[in-house]
Amino acid sequence: MAQTSEHKPAGRPFNSPLEYGLRMLFLLHATAPKEADLQRLISYDYLLVHSNDVEKGPHSLHPAVPFRGAEWLVKRDMIRDGLDLMFSRELLDKRFTPHGITYAANKLTKAFLSLLKSKYARELGARSQWVSGRFGELSDQALGAFMSENIGRWGTEFERLTALRELEL
Repeated sequence: MAQTSEHKPAGRPFNSPLEYGLRMLFLLHATAPKEADLQRLISYDYLLVHSNDVEKGPHSLHPAVPFRGAEWLVKRDMIRDGLDLMFSRELLDKRFTPHGITYAANKLTKAFLSLLKSKYARELGARSQWVSGRFGELSDQALGAFMSENIGRWGTEFERLTALRELEL
């Protein structure tokens, strides 16, 4: 029997606006009542899933893949789409300020997150608290400088291993 458009299988949730939006809820909840702009949230998202890249950071939630530092540079559209998705469901606040658009947790953020009980959700909550505690007091300029100074070396350990394998002795 042919599938109609009404019965299409659901899309993949990984690397989708849904996945990014859920992570943004955890991060905004951890940083509440502070607001954050898109650039800060892009940095926070990288630090959330690759926390072990930071000296003395907790175990990373996602695998250490080659050139993962480039993720920081290409996540913008997906994170913005995820934020818009969560905003459309009233799970976060979006504010237009003289300095640009900012995002913040609201009452529904906490209520919604309290419904998520998986181990991964608990780990997201713990890492979000770590990100907030470690980077939440940094100015936008200081956070940007930290990311810029380190992003080039995150994920390059695979490049060094490949070079060693190709080295003829």
